[in-house]
Amino acid sequence: MIISGGEEIVIYESPDGGKTVYSRRLGADPSTRSVHYIDPAYKKEQELNRRWANLKEAVFMADSDPTINDALEKLEVVYALKKKEIK
Repeated sequence: MIISGGEEIVIYESPDGGKTVYSRRLGADPSTRSVHYIDPAYKKEQELNRRWANLKEAVFMADSDPTINDALEKLEVVYALKKKEIK
């Protein structure tokens, strides 16, 4: 979509069907585009995926890092208690 605003023409692009919308000036290098909009549900999903990947890495690190291992063991206790509380 191209929207004209005075002298400057701005192009809005979305490579993912509208989840993320980028804007750039007409004729500008596509690498200079900036984020114009991110769908809140998509942003939350991306954040959860990042957290999941970090947690997975922490599980592997716990094998050789006592501090991370201790923290994960505490998290497992809290998780088990909360899961039991929900039932």
